[in-house]
Amino acid sequence: MAEIIRHNPAAVHAPSSGYSMGLELSQYRRLLFISGQVPENSDGSVPEGFEAQCEQAWRNVIAVLAAAGLGVEHLVKINTFLTDKSQVVPNRAIRRKMLQGHEPASTVMIAETVDGKWLLEIEAIAAE
Repeated sequence: MAEIIRHNPAAVHAPSSGYSMGLELSQYRRLLFISGQVPENSDGSVPEGFEAQCEQAWRNVIAVLAAAGLGVEHLVKINTFLTDKSQVVPNRAIRRKMLQGHEPASTVMIAETVDGKWLLEIEAIAAE
């Protein structure tokens, strides 16, 4: 497994929650780049409400990780695209729950999704 070193320097404001300012990888064997995962179930249906959509998008990320034989502990970078600022706090809570204490580098942006029914999209990078 990759050696992951967290960098949260005192000269930079402390992470607000559930992420690291920087992660350094050494001794890694492979990288997995996960395309933006939208909140669709395998049948194409989209759950109602932000929380349900956020959990579904995370389940999709975790499924891609599992297909590669990896888990959330291998995530080194996540980018989350929300459609409204009001989603920031529930997004943090769900991210914490799904990552089970793991704190990869993270960026959250407010953006418009390709399909208006999607309230967010999550892309990620994992390393082993």
